[in-house]
Amino acid sequence: MNDTSRGLRHRLANACDIALASVAGALLFAMMTLTFVDVVMRYFFNAPIKGGFEVTEMMMAVLIFAGLPLVSRKNEHVTIDAFDRLFPVGMRRALHVVIHLVCAVALVGMAWLLFIKAGRFAEIGDITQTLKIPIAPFVYLMAALTLATAVVHVAAAFGRSQVDQPGIDSGAAPL
Repeated sequence: MNDTSRGLRHRLANACDIALASVAGALLFAMMTLTFVDVVMRYFFNAPIKGGFEVTEMMMAVLIFAGLPLVSRKNEHVTIDAFDRLFPVGMRRALHVVIHLVCAVALVGMAWLLFIKAGRFAEIGDITQTLKIPIAPFVYLMAALTLATAVVHVAAAFGRSQVDQPGIDSGAAPL
């Protein structure tokens, strides 16, 4: 791969990171604001925000699925690496590839199931109870973000890992 395409790929990945982090930050702030206003309205004016819980649920779903590609790209999953130092670097690299590919396959499967579920929601016209918000677009978005996370894992499987870098044992802090 030449430097131009590598630089373009890096800029694209950074732009996606910034976009997803911005969406996640905005959603978290909106959820916090909505909850605060709802509590104030409920306890001081006896007038809760209609559908506040539904909106919070939808924002939470998007927040979680927007965070998945970010966490995967930065390799910030919870991992147990107690036995990593027992294996040679080559075996750790192979294990790294296998783990990322298994994660990618599992995520593609989950994205497919979410896509099917979204189609069913769209077909029957499923909506939220109070505000009558269609559910299918949110589930389609969740499927797309899950698929994006699978792509991140495929890229991580075949990209340069911390295991390949000299002087780094496993990429994690020692136990």
